[in-house]
Amino acid sequence: MEKLYLVIPVYNEQANIKNVIEQWYPIVDKHNANGESRLVLIDDGSKDDTYSIMQECAKKYPLMEIMTKPNEGHGATVLYGYQYAIKNGAKYIFQTDSDGQTLPSEFEQFWNCKQDYEMVIGHRSKREDGISRYFVTKILKLTLKLCFGVNVTDANTPFRLMKADILKENLNYIPEKFNLSNVIISVLYAKKNYKVNYIPITFRPRQGGENSINFRKIVKIGWQAIKDFRKINQTLKQIK
Repeated sequence: MEKLYLVIPVYNEQANIKNVIEQWYPIVDKHNANGESRLVLIDDGSKDDTYSIMQECAKKYPLMEIMTKPNEGHGATVLYGYQYAIKNGAKYIFQTDSDGQTLPSEFEQFWNCKQDYEMVIGHRSKREDGISRYFVTKILKLTLKLCFGVNVTDANTPFRLMKADILKENLNYIPEKFNLSNVIISVLYAKKNYKVNYIPITFRPRQGGENSINFRKIVKIGWQAIKDFRKINQTLKQIK
């Protein structure tokens, strides 16, 4: 049974979350695996009306599960969602974000080639969310090459489909509540020579609300990430 868990971390997205749910729920409904698939939204301690909107939407959609937890950041929330999906027997896990930048219409091409790859991930070849984000992506790619010796096309894309059993094997390498969890997952798959397919995707500007990550936070996260990368690399050097 091709049980799909579609995981979306959420923080202060009252302007977007209803539309995001309405757009992504049909994907889970289409690939429902006899009612076993789920759209999973994890509220990361939002300070606005995001969670109450999620609660109202959940009454309408039977394959939707919502939860809330204290604020820990995007990476920690993504890991929480992955662990939840694995615990509940997902065969495939798809992750996207709650800001409306990705298109559900582009999901099917990922699903169609899922059996041939351990991960299928979007390549944001033409980003529409600002030059600063494009610059950060390029710097990240260089950093990963220097720290880990791997070339990763687009390490942090929030549009990825993964085989749950392979993901489970690799979560133990990731520090608890690690902020750049998707980045490290991309690195792990590259280091282990897993079959990964990069497919170009549309990446729109944020569809509403304000981004909680500003340049100052990006710099702070970046410095901390480099320190963490060094520690993680000591473990990864043992991977052949």
